[in-house]
Amino acid sequence: MFDVLAFDADDTLWANEHLYIMKRERFIELLRPYADPDLIGKTLDETEITNLRYYGYGIKSFALSMVETAVSLTAGRVSGEAIQAILQFGKEMREHPVQLFAGVTAVLAEVGQTHTLMLITKGDLFEQESKIARSGIADCFRHIEVVSEKNAETYDSLLHNYGIAPSRFLMVGNSLRSDILPVVEIGGTAVYIPYATTWAHEHVSSHTDTTGYFELEQINQLPSLLKRLT
Repeated sequence: MFDVLAFDADDTLWANEHLYIMKRERFIELLRPYADPDLIGKTLDETEITNLRYYGYGIKSFALSMVETAVSLTAGRVSGEAIQAILQFGKEMREHPVQLFAGVTAVLAEVGQTHTLMLITKGDLFEQESKIARSGIADCFRHIEVVSEKNAETYDSLLHNYGIAPSRFLMVGNSLRSDILPVVEIGGTAVYIPYATTWAHEHVSSHTDTTGYFELEQINQLPSLLKRLT
Protein backbone atom coordinates (compact mmCIF):
# COMPACT_ATOMS: atom_id res chain seq x y z
CA MET A 1 0.00 0.00 0.00
CA PHE A 2 2.88 2.36 0.81
CA ASP A 3 6.24 2.62 -0.92
CA VAL A 4 7.80 5.15 1.45
CA LEU A 5 7.54 5.46 5.23
CA ALA A 6 8.75 8.79 6.58
CA PHE A 7 9.48 9.50 10.22
CA ASP A 8 9.72 12.67 12.24
CA ALA A 9 12.73 12.71 14.57
CA ASP A 10 12.30 14.83 17.72
CA ASP A 11 9.80 13.28 20.15
CA THR A 12 8.94 10.56 17.62
CA LEU A 13 12.18 8.58 17.48
CA TRP A 14 13.95 10.18 20.43
CA ALA A 15 13.09 12.40 23.40
CA ASN A 16 13.57 16.12 22.88
CA GLU A 17 10.89 18.33 24.42
CA HIS A 18 11.82 17.38 27.99
CA LEU A 19 15.14 19.23 27.53
CA TYR A 20 13.31 22.44 26.75
CA ILE A 21 10.98 21.96 29.70
CA MET A 22 13.89 21.43 32.11
CA LYS A 23 15.77 24.51 30.91
CA ARG A 24 12.59 26.57 30.84
CA GLU A 25 12.07 25.76 34.52
CA ARG A 26 15.66 26.74 35.34
CA PHE A 27 15.24 29.95 33.36
CA ILE A 28 12.12 30.83 35.34
CA GLU A 29 14.00 30.25 38.60
CA LEU A 30 16.84 32.43 37.33
CA LEU A 31 14.47 35.35 36.67
CA ARG A 32 12.23 34.81 39.70
CA PRO A 33 13.78 37.82 41.57
CA TYR A 34 12.59 40.07 38.74
CA ALA A 35 9.10 38.86 37.80
CA ASP A 36 6.23 36.50 38.57
CA PRO A 37 6.97 32.94 37.34
CA ASP A 38 3.75 32.79 35.30
CA LEU A 39 4.65 36.04 33.56
CA ILE A 40 8.17 34.79 32.84
CA GLY A 41 6.85 31.59 31.25
CA LYS A 42 4.17 33.41 29.25
CA THR A 43 6.62 36.00 27.97
CA LEU A 44 9.16 33.35 26.97
CA ASP A 45 6.49 31.41 25.05
CA GLU A 46 5.38 34.53 23.20
CA THR A 47 8.96 35.55 22.43
CA GLU A 48 9.81 32.10 21.08
CA ILE A 49 6.87 32.11 18.69
CA THR A 50 7.58 35.67 17.54
CA ASN A 51 11.22 34.79 16.91
CA LEU A 52 10.48 31.81 14.69
CA ARG A 53 10.46 34.16 11.70
CA TYR A 54 13.96 35.35 12.58
CA TYR A 55 15.74 32.32 14.03
CA GLY A 56 13.63 29.31 13.05
CA TYR A 57 13.38 26.27 15.32
CA GLY A 58 15.90 24.73 17.67
CA ILE A 59 18.16 25.32 20.63
CA LYS A 60 19.86 28.49 19.33
CA SER A 61 16.46 30.09 18.77
CA PHE A 62 15.38 29.02 22.26
CA ALA A 63 18.54 30.44 23.87
CA LEU A 64 18.23 33.76 22.04
CA SER A 65 14.59 33.97 23.08
CA MET A 66 15.56 33.40 26.71
CA VAL A 67 18.13 36.19 26.49
CA GLU A 68 15.60 38.54 24.91
CA THR A 69 13.01 37.68 27.53
CA ALA A 70 15.50 38.25 30.33
CA VAL A 71 16.48 41.67 28.99
CA SER A 72 12.83 42.66 28.49
CA LEU A 73 11.51 41.54 31.88
CA THR A 74 14.40 43.12 33.80
CA ALA A 75 14.35 46.37 31.81
CA GLY A 76 17.95 45.69 30.85
CA ARG A 77 19.12 45.07 34.42
CA VAL A 78 19.83 41.36 33.93
CA SER A 79 23.40 40.56 34.97
CA GLY A 80 26.16 39.26 32.77
CA GLU A 81 26.30 36.19 35.00
CA ALA A 82 22.64 35.47 34.25
CA ILE A 83 23.20 35.84 30.51
CA GLN A 84 26.16 33.47 30.78
CA ALA A 85 23.96 30.97 32.63
CA ILE A 86 21.35 31.16 29.85
CA LEU A 87 23.97 30.53 27.19
CA GLN A 88 25.19 27.56 29.21
CA PHE A 89 21.64 26.16 29.20
CA GLY A 90 21.83 26.05 25.42
CA LYS A 91 25.25 24.39 25.39
CA GLU A 92 24.06 21.73 27.83
CA MET A 93 21.08 21.00 25.62
CA ARG A 94 23.32 20.64 22.58
CA GLU A 95 25.58 18.19 24.40
CA HIS A 96 22.81 16.06 25.86
CA PRO A 97 22.86 12.44 24.63
CA VAL A 98 20.25 11.42 22.07
CA GLN A 99 17.90 9.00 23.82
CA LEU A 100 15.96 6.74 21.45
CA PHE A 101 12.51 5.63 22.54
CA ALA A 102 12.10 1.95 23.38
CA GLY A 103 11.62 -0.23 20.33
CA VAL A 104 12.69 2.33 17.71
CA THR A 105 15.69 0.41 16.41
CA ALA A 106 13.76 -2.84 16.11
CA VAL A 107 10.79 -1.19 14.41
CA LEU A 108 12.96 0.57 11.83
CA ALA A 109 14.77 -2.68 11.09
CA GLU A 110 11.48 -4.53 10.59
CA VAL A 111 9.61 -2.01 8.46
CA GLY A 112 12.78 -1.22 6.52
CA GLN A 113 12.69 -4.73 5.07
CA THR A 114 9.54 -3.94 3.10
CA HIS A 115 9.55 -0.16 2.70
CA THR A 116 11.87 2.68 1.77
CA LEU A 117 12.49 4.71 4.92
CA MET A 118 12.85 8.48 5.03
CA LEU A 119 13.57 10.89 7.89
CA ILE A 120 11.98 14.35 7.74
CA THR A 121 12.83 16.71 10.56
CA LYS A 122 12.68 20.47 10.95
CA GLY A 123 15.02 22.83 12.72
CA ASP A 124 18.58 24.10 12.65
CA LEU A 125 20.59 22.12 10.09
CA PHE A 126 23.75 21.75 12.19
CA GLU A 127 21.80 20.80 15.30
CA GLN A 128 19.62 18.24 13.56
CA GLU A 129 22.50 16.70 11.62
CA SER A 130 24.39 16.29 14.88
CA LYS A 131 21.49 14.55 16.59
CA ILE A 132 20.89 12.28 13.62
CA ALA A 133 24.56 11.27 13.57
CA ARG A 134 24.62 10.65 17.32
CA SER A 135 21.36 8.68 17.26
CA GLY A 136 23.02 5.67 15.68
CA ILE A 137 20.10 5.06 13.31
CA ALA A 138 21.03 7.26 10.34
CA ASP A 139 21.85 4.21 8.23
CA CYS A 140 18.26 3.01 8.54
CA PHE A 141 17.08 5.77 6.20
CA ARG A 142 17.58 5.98 2.47
CA HIS A 143 16.67 9.67 2.49
CA ILE A 144 17.17 12.30 5.21
CA GLU A 145 15.72 15.79 4.94
CA VAL A 146 16.13 18.69 7.36
CA VAL A 147 13.59 21.41 6.56
CA SER A 148 12.90 24.85 7.98
CA GLU A 149 9.14 24.26 8.23
CA LYS A 150 6.72 21.38 7.88
CA ASN A 151 3.60 22.35 5.99
CA ALA A 152 1.68 21.09 2.98
CA GLU A 153 3.96 22.97 0.58
CA THR A 154 7.06 21.39 2.10
CA TYR A 155 5.72 17.87 1.88
CA ASP A 156 4.37 18.42 -1.62
CA SER A 157 7.77 19.68 -2.77
CA LEU A 158 9.66 16.79 -1.15
CA LEU A 159 7.40 14.16 -2.66
CA HIS A 160 7.65 15.81 -6.07
CA ASN A 161 11.46 15.91 -5.88
CA TYR A 162 11.67 12.23 -4.99
CA GLY A 163 8.96 11.15 -7.40
CA ILE A 164 6.74 9.79 -4.64
CA ALA A 165 2.98 9.63 -5.15
CA PRO A 166 1.14 11.01 -2.08
CA SER A 167 -1.13 7.97 -2.07
CA ARG A 168 1.96 5.78 -1.59
CA PHE A 169 3.43 7.90 1.22
CA LEU A 170 2.98 7.49 4.97
CA MET A 171 4.33 9.89 7.59
CA VAL A 172 4.86 8.96 11.25
CA GLY A 173 5.11 11.74 13.83
CA ASN A 174 4.06 13.21 17.14
CA SER A 175 2.75 16.60 15.99
CA LEU A 176 -0.67 17.01 14.39
CA ARG A 177 0.32 20.45 13.18
CA SER A 178 3.64 19.50 11.57
CA ASP A 179 3.61 15.76 10.87
CA ILE A 180 0.02 14.72 10.34
CA LEU A 181 -2.44 17.29 8.99
CA PRO A 182 -0.17 18.70 6.22
CA VAL A 183 0.44 15.18 4.89
CA VAL A 184 -3.28 14.38 4.91
CA GLU A 185 -3.91 17.69 3.14
CA ILE A 186 -1.81 16.66 0.13
CA GLY A 187 -3.36 13.20 -0.11
CA GLY A 188 -0.92 11.18 1.97
CA THR A 189 -1.53 9.02 5.02
CA ALA A 190 -0.13 9.61 8.50
CA VAL A 191 0.34 7.86 11.82
CA TYR A 192 0.02 10.04 14.89
CA ILE A 193 1.94 8.92 18.00
CA PRO A 194 1.37 11.58 20.68
CA TYR A 195 4.23 12.40 23.02
CA ALA A 196 3.70 13.14 26.72
CA THR A 197 4.55 16.81 26.26
CA THR A 198 4.15 18.97 23.17
CA TRP A 199 5.38 22.52 22.63
CA ALA A 200 2.51 25.02 22.64
CA HIS A 201 3.31 26.10 19.08
CA GLU A 202 2.58 22.56 17.86
CA HIS A 203 -0.88 22.37 19.42
CA VAL A 204 -3.97 22.28 17.20
CA SER A 205 -6.75 24.03 19.09
CA SER A 206 -9.81 22.74 17.25
CA HIS A 207 -9.42 19.54 15.28
CA THR A 208 -11.94 16.72 15.33
CA ASP A 209 -11.63 15.15 11.86
CA THR A 210 -9.43 12.06 12.06
CA THR A 211 -9.85 11.09 8.42
CA GLY A 212 -6.58 10.24 6.70
CA TYR A 213 -4.51 9.28 9.72
CA PHE A 214 -4.23 6.64 12.41
CA GLU A 215 -3.32 7.11 16.06
CA LEU A 216 -1.08 4.75 18.00
CA GLU A 217 0.08 4.81 21.61
CA GLN A 218 3.67 3.80 20.81
CA ILE A 219 5.90 3.15 17.84
CA ASN A 220 6.06 -0.60 18.60
CA GLN A 221 2.51 -0.84 17.23
CA LEU A 222 3.51 0.43 13.78
CA PRO A 223 4.46 -2.91 12.15
CA SER A 224 1.10 -4.45 13.11
CA LEU A 225 -0.76 -1.46 11.68
CA LEU A 226 1.12 -1.70 8.42
CA LYS A 227 0.27 -5.39 8.11
CA ARG A 228 -3.43 -4.60 8.59
CA LEU A 229 -3.25 -1.92 5.91
CA THR A 230 -1.53 -4.12 3.33
